[in-house]
Amino acid sequence: MRVYIFIAAIAAGATYLLTPLVRHLAIVVGAVGQIRKRDIHTVPTPRMGGVAMLLGFAVALCFAATTPWIGGLFTSSRQPWVILLGAALICALGVCDDIWDLDWMLKMSGQLFVAVLVSWQGVQIVSLPWGHSLITASPSLSMAVTAFLIVASINAVNFVDGLDGLAAGIVAIGGIAFAIYSYILARSQPSYSSLSILIDVALVGICVGFLMHNWHPAKIFMGDSGSMLLGYLLTCASVILTGHFDPATMGPGSYLPIFMPILLPILVLFVPFLDMVLAIIRRLAHGESPTHPDRMHLHHRMIRIGHSVRSAVLILWGWAAAIAFGSIATLFFPIWQVAIGFVIVVPLLTVATLMPYYRQRLPQLRRERHERRERDAQRVQTRSQHARERR
Repeated sequence: MRVYIFIAAIAAGATYLLTPLVRHLAIVVGAVGQIRKRDIHTVPTPRMGGVAMLLGFAVALCFAATTPWIGGLFTSSRQPWVILLGAALICALGVCDDIWDLDWMLKMSGQLFVAVLVSWQGVQIVSLPWGHSLITASPSLSMAVTAFLIVASINAVNFVDGLDGLAAGIVAIGGIAFAIYSYILARSQPSYSSLSILIDVALVGICVGFLMHNWHPAKIFMGDSGSMLLGYLLTCASVILTGHFDPATMGPGSYLPIFMPILLPILVLFVPFLDMVLAIIRRLAHGESPTHPDRMHLHHRMIRIGHSVRSAVLILWGWAAAIAFGSIATLFFPIWQVAIGFVIVVPLLTVATLMPYYRQRLPQLRRERHERRERDAQRVQTRSQHARERR
């Protein structure tokens, strides 16, 4: 565990130190986000923060490769280097979009190319447990499902990247939850070393290191180079976990958590996925392209009802944490205990989410009530006057 924490610290430190250099580079090459109608920020801000996160991730992996306890992961398989190659390609695609604003079809094609490439090179869903046996998917089906998950996660994180620190924080929360899940499963193996845990802790590290520059008011944005990188890495960490544990070697009922690697990216990224689905439905309902930008994302709505940028980010982090850790808890705790936790946490988050709205509405409701009472009193007075006149 201490080795993993140290690797996360290296990733965070490297990302934190490299981000100012990348910020200067972004200004030089013109990757500066101008003010658009849907934006919250009011000052042009450099993008391309994903480059710093990619470099921090690469530094962490290179350090891990020299560590005796984890170094075997790099000699026994080429998966770590394939994941790093895919990360570099997806980040390069994002850099091009940060500078030139690529067409959405071109960007989607690039995402699909990278997803198929890393899947073809071995980073794919190997098998899934069914009862006390394993079902091995055909290579074509495995590549298709893997590519779909990667592309979906990439775009989910991209959709939610609209407030300072929001995407990095949500992905860090998801990475922590998934690292805990992977570590608990790894304890049943002879060695605790796991590529999935390694990817997750490095992912959490680069998010934390970048957040120090991206917290409101942000000095730099991660841009598409960062949001696509985070979605890609989180999905890769879950995909490589499939098929690595044999249900027959586990006790009764303990093999059920192995079903989760496919669902877990969706669960830990529930808030981004929800925002993406709602945005697609909303835009199609208005006859617009699913990629047409607007100001109706979840974070935009929270700002509109009165939240500050920081409070909106913290509350959305809270929702992401409740869903991610709640999903993990269902695998290792009785359902009734998890349900009690949700009964406590969900109302608190709901109150925190809606409080600014009701604070704005309360004076208006009081004014309306006062005006209604005045109208009623005036109506009664008028009726009394008419009655006296008739007498």
